Amino acid sequence: MSALLTADWFQLDSYYRKFDLYSMVWTMDEGLGNMIVSGAAYGGPIAVVRDKKQFVRITTTSKPVITIYNGVGNIISKILWNSGVLVHMGWSDGEQLLCIQESGDVLVYDMFGAYQKTFSMGQEVRDTKVCKAQLFSNPHGIGLAIITTTNRMFLVSNVSDPKIRSVPDLPRANLPISSWCVLSTGQRSSTQISFLVCRDKEVFKCQLGETRPILMRPEFKNAYTQVLSIVPSQNGRHVALFTDSGFLWIGSSDFKNKYCEIDTGYIKQPKELVWCGSQAIIGHWDDMMCIYGFNGQSITYPYDGPFHIIPEMDCVRVISEMTHELIQKVPVVVEKIFRINSTAPGSYLVEASKQFQKRSHRADEYIRLVKPDLSTAVQDCIDAAAFEFNTDVQKMLIRAAQFGKGFLLEPALTEHYVTTCRWLRVLNAVRDVRVAIPLTFLQVQNLGERILLDRLIWRRLHCLAGHIASYLQLKDGQTRVLSHWACYKVTQPHLDNESAAREIGEKLRNIPGISYSTIAMKAAEKGRKALAIKILEYETHSKLQVPLLLSLEEGVIALLKATASGDTDLVYIVLLHLKEKMGKHEFELTIRSLPLAHALYIKYCAGHNREALRQVYVQEDDFAGQAHTHIRDAIDQTNPGSAEASLISARECYKKGRNDLGASICEDARKLCKQQSSLQETYGESFVGLSLHDTVKKLLNQGEVKLADKLRSEYKMPDRRYWWLRILTLAEKNNDDDWIELERFSKTKKSPIGYEPFVDACLMHGKHYEALKYLPKCRDDIKVKYYVKAEFYEEAAQVAFDQKDESALFFVQNKCPIRESAKHAKISALLEQLSSRK
Repeated sequence: MSALLTADWFQLDSYYRKFDLYSMVWTMDEGLGNMIVSGAAYGGPIAVVRDKKQFVRITTTSKPVITIYNGVGNIISKILWNSGVLVHMGWSDGEQLLCIQESGDVLVYDMFGAYQKTFSMGQEVRDTKVCKAQLFSNPHGIGLAIITTTNRMFLVSNVSDPKIRSVPDLPRANLPISSWCVLSTGQRSSTQISFLVCRDKEVFKCQLGETRPILMRPEFKNAYTQVLSIVPSQNGRHVALFTDSGFLWIGSSDFKNKYCEIDTGYIKQPKELVWCGSQAIIGHWDDMMCIYGFNGQSITYPYDGPFHIIPEMDCVRVISEMTHELIQKVPVVVEKIFRINSTAPGSYLVEASKQFQKRSHRADEYIRLVKPDLSTAVQDCIDAAAFEFNTDVQKMLIRAAQFGKGFLLEPALTEHYVTTCRWLRVLNAVRDVRVAIPLTFLQVQNLGERILLDRLIWRRLHCLAGHIASYLQLKDGQTRVLSHWACYKVTQPHLDNESAAREIGEKLRNIPGISYSTIAMKAAEKGRKALAIKILEYETHSKLQVPLLLSLEEGVIALLKATASGDTDLVYIVLLHLKEKMGKHEFELTIRSLPLAHALYIKYCAGHNREALRQVYVQEDDFAGQAHTHIRDAIDQTNPGSAEASLISARECYKKGRNDLGASICEDARKLCKQQSSLQETYGESFVGLSLHDTVKKLLNQGEVKLADKLRSEYKMPDRRYWWLRILTLAEKNNDDDWIELERFSKTKKSPIGYEPFVDACLMHGKHYEALKYLPKCRDDIKVKYYVKAEFYEEAAQVAFDQKDESALFFVQNKCPIRESAKHAKISALLEQLSSRK
């Protein structure tokens, strides 16, 4: 059995193997040899276009057609190339086809031939034209490097976010370049990207961020005049050069170490020179493929017809007209188990498992041999199964691991076994001829489960993606799969709106995290407005639902949804949008039937557009509301005539609404406004807009007592307010004459507010002896407190004594400063007298 398993192996410095993946089913009228082939990494699609350099009879259209195939040669899509001269094409890490034109424009298509976007490599490239282009992998993603016809070099490190940068020019830049490549070294945080450019015998390193190129000096033993091909390894640590003397030089990427120099026997430049992983080089000459190792060993494979090589991170894929093959280094764990005469623990465990299935006693003998290293043997069998493509070999290794695991109690090993079995089922599903994604285990581990799911989604394999998401228990896998399925569903023109919306709603009903607004937006982009509106009915988040309804010009529905949500901010957004888009009368009729929207619109108008608010009140015969708007106008006016006109309008509105009190107040306000206008002209100071209180106060401050009294009488200002104003205005002047006038005013008649305000006004301005004039007139219940407040402690004590209030005397005693010993003595005496009387 081991001999059969190693039949496709060959040895260089390590064991390699070459085996078939699929039988190709494609048919090409012009033959694969006349085509330019570009395969996407990680078992991705294959783009094919006729090579214009090949002279062949054209049987179809004269315009180039880019055909995209899957791994078995089934056509995915075709792109009729109507743009400029195509210099190069390749794939992004999102499996988008990048077509680089001579003008420096890069057109991006998805695998189904749908145009996505275009980006440019800059004006200088457009002016000088692209001569050569390469796509390269680096820690930031897939990068693009180009050389112009003037030998200027530019690159972008990530085509998803193209930022154009240049590298140092070569000396004597007008001389032709014989070969070149892009070298990426380091991790994501310290990536170094440089051009390796060969010009005859010279090799230059043009590094990003440097000012001049570095001349590299590879050590050659054999004479040559020109480097025809140069290619870096996948990890950027090694580089291979092919010279015109037919020698292949392999060494480190800094050119300090040479591993070997191999005579290939071919003088002409290879059609393709690629790395198989990072330890072997594959050259393609005509119908021959030669594989070279670091130790100088090589092996040659003849082909019956043309073929192309697609490099991968750990292997290469070989595409011919008949087969799709894979060449890779045999994984160490597989080599240990299956090499001839192997004595590795895993090899014994596999044999023990076979004997056990035959029910042979020899199974026990093999188990005894492997017993000390049984854990290692089980681990090796599990790991080896992961690296195998043949399902029969997988089963054999998994059975062996299961058999050995029965003798162990290691939870970690069991977990590893379960995880590997799960991944093997997934890998076998995606490798199936109906899917044709020939991923290796290392590739899928590098991609990760989320990107694997994305790649199935991009191929519209939603059913398989959904099963895998469930099987791998991905957190939001079902959500992502079904969201993409729904977005694809709405683009299908043969489905009617009703059935499409119903099917999407039923399918996504219980799936968490689904955004129906995204699906509806996709439908709207495809011109299916009615379907988008139906899908939005399933959206539960109003903040996502309403803006899209507005963009679909469904303002009334958006307003209904916004008001139903109770979100006032959302209602405002819709109202302002409708106000801008609708006619005035249509808008007002629309919002009138929705109380919340109508109330919020009135609130908005009150703060931002009073005239619009007034029109709403006019339509609704709301006379009080109309009057309020006129009153606000009057308050905001600085011109007396305008303010008076607004007050007249307000009065008339109140009359229409049979609000006599409102009409009377507006009339009084109008008369006051007219008098304020007259006062303003007389005194040259601003009176218009002041309240009656402020007007009277201002007149009192100016000494116009008679005018103030007149206004007070005319507008029936309460006596209490007027007295307060007189007291405060006289006290604020703080002149001797005004204190005399204050005393005189206090004697005009009995104060309606008492005499405490007189005391407070005096004390406020530090006039304690002025306050003494009014203290005797204060109310008896607070007279003591006011004497104390004015710091007349002896008088306060006497009043308390006269009132026979012992608690008041104690209060005075507590408030009297300690340093006033004489006053304390008098207060104490009064307390004794009062106590003796009891």
